[in-house]
Amino acid sequence: MPRVIKHPEIRREDILDHAQALFLTQGYDKASLNDVIASAGISKGAFYHYFASKEALLEALADRFARQALAGVQGIVDDPGLDPLGRLNGLLSQSRQAKIETAAEAWALFETMFRPENLVLFHRINLAASASFSPLLVRIIRQGVEDGSFRTFDPEGVADIVMQFGLATHDVVAKAIAGGSDADMEMAIEILEKRVRLYEIALDRILGLRDGSIRIGEPGYIRAVMTARRKADKAG
Repeated sequence: MPRVIKHPEIRREDILDHAQALFLTQGYDKASLNDVIASAGISKGAFYHYFASKEALLEALADRFARQALAGVQGIVDDPGLDPLGRLNGLLSQSRQAKIETAAEAWALFETMFRPENLVLFHRINLAASASFSPLLVRIIRQGVEDGSFRTFDPEGVADIVMQFGLATHDVVAKAIAGGSDADMEMAIEILEKRVRLYEIALDRILGLRDGSIRIGEPGYIRAVMTARRKADKAG
């Protein structure tokens, strides 16, 4: 068979597609780099031209997830019919919906991040997500400051705080996964639901809004995301 020559970006996406398929079917830990290389039909040298390690591959998948989510909210951010608060809530709502729709798939790919030994990887992947979404948040917050909707002296700082919310829940999720029981999961869901309400109040105060203006969560959102993997496993 003649060797197929692909554009570097197409080849890179092709490797990511094969890796994602393997991680979903076998799990991140069980699928080896050799499995990915064989599935993609490339040499080890070709693989390492694009990715330095298996962890780098996972980071690239996380970055792709973030870029896909970003594309899904761009219309909301650019909607001239929305005021800054409407854009911010629209962005958060679309983000929630995307997480619910992809929760089972995301868990299969990224559950390994919540193990204690992978904390650095968790932070690196969150940085990738932050790099995608922070500029949008800053843009919306600045618009709100300019028209008087929001009151803050540091839009970039507020965006950083929003992106830190995910990092702050790491330990709660990690304990639920480590425990493995339904009781551990129920406790985690209860804690996270309270935490989201707290974050909403904090963001309202930081932006000078009335309590209840910002909606990070919605009824059933935390439960839908946290239990998606178990439901998928039972269905399978």
